[in-house]
Amino acid sequence: MSENPGGTANGRDDRRARLRSVCDAGTKICPPERATALLEAIIAPADRVTIEGDNQKQADLLAAALANVDPARVHGLHMVQSVLALPQHLSVFERGIARRLDFAFAGPQSRKLAQLVEAGRLQIGAIHTYLELYARMMVDLTPHVALVVADKADRDGNLYTGPNTEDTPTLVEATAFRRGIVAAQVNEIVEHLPRVDVPGDWVDAIVPAGRPYAIEALFTRDPKIREGKILMAMMAIVAVYERYEVRRLNHGIGYATAAIELILPTFGVARGLSGKIATHFVLNPHPTLIPTIEAGSVESVYCFGSELGMERYMAAHADIFPVGRGRQPALEPRAGAGGGPLRLRPLHRCDLTDRCRRQQLDRHEGPHRRVRRRPQHGRRCARAPASEPAMAAGRSGGGRRAARAQARRADGRDEAAGRLAELRRAARRLRSRGESRLPAATGDDLR
Repeated sequence: MSENPGGTANGRDDRRARLRSVCDAGTKICPPERATALLEAIIAPADRVTIEGDNQKQADLLAAALANVDPARVHGLHMVQSVLALPQHLSVFERGIARRLDFAFAGPQSRKLAQLVEAGRLQIGAIHTYLELYARMMVDLTPHVALVVADKADRDGNLYTGPNTEDTPTLVEATAFRRGIVAAQVNEIVEHLPRVDVPGDWVDAIVPAGRPYAIEALFTRDPKIREGKILMAMMAIVAVYERYEVRRLNHGIGYATAAIELILPTFGVARGLSGKIATHFVLNPHPTLIPTIEAGSVESVYCFGSELGMERYMAAHADIFPVGRGRQPALEPRAGAGGGPLRLRPLHRCDLTDRCRRQQLDRHEGPHRRVRRRPQHGRRCARAPASEPAMAAGRSGGGRRAARAQARRADGRDEAAGRLAELRRAARRLRSRGESRLPAATGDDLR
């Protein structure tokens, strides 16, 4: 970082002196109305700046403040960030505040990004994978200034990131350990944190927003699981997971993989795969994981962040999710319709396509893991739905078909039927040629 005076000890001291003039006297607290002045004090022209934001969690107040700085004072910045999610992420290029960009994902801002590149107002250094980008921040893309976001902070600057930690520790460490400046947007300042996720010695300024930071619900809003994804999930389980006994996997943020998670306690159990596949996940807490967790098939889920609405469930399943040490938020008791404790009972319906026509797998029943099959509309069902133990014992569905096929093979009926089919095919070929003579056949052939 020697190419920028802000990276030297004297340059950092100068920035810290300007920072103290913006923050409240004797504290690291900067009121939100002074956030733009704070950034003008700590950012120099041509700095490398990272601003926290992924496909869910955003440092939105600091993004807006950066877009409002005076281009005469702050310009030519090199932005290093994982995701371009907010309009303000590109406003800095439109106003000439930033010039160069290293990133991983553009998302909803991809069209505007392309327009700025075509107009020559934005220069792309590289498009990285997430892991490569974070690794490069430790090596040759180290930020001079990091703008991060957390749930809470105390007056000493210690940060509590809550369930949505994401990349906060990586950005802070990469910057603070190379004499950079770290400013954190927080929802609130409290006297006692539930736990310390980022030590205050690494943080130079905190900006209390007085409101929750922007975060987008993905899978609790709509996991986008449709019939096509269910069919793809079934194929993946049969062709890959079952065949290679895949137990440790990273599903990432994927709507197709969410379908796999959803049908594990139904389709997977019907194939006898409970506890044999998909037991350890690297994955944010998708609600589609709940059925298979409740069925007892998942041993651990390592999360980089969270999913809106899943915080209570994670806290109640500390044996599965890494919730960390310290005081966890208390869970309010919830009662069911009868006044008793509410038991999570995941329910979903999936339209599936298999070789026996379209059917539905429906209903989880907790530890019993029953599978109820409902025939297609218009077809009569002569027998009661078979439970999983009956299916496993071969008394239902494929088991009955296999038993009938074995009986046919035992008395030679399959062989005779094959010979008769061959004769019929030969007859059709002869008729197509205008011939009427058939090959000689014995009585055994026609039995």
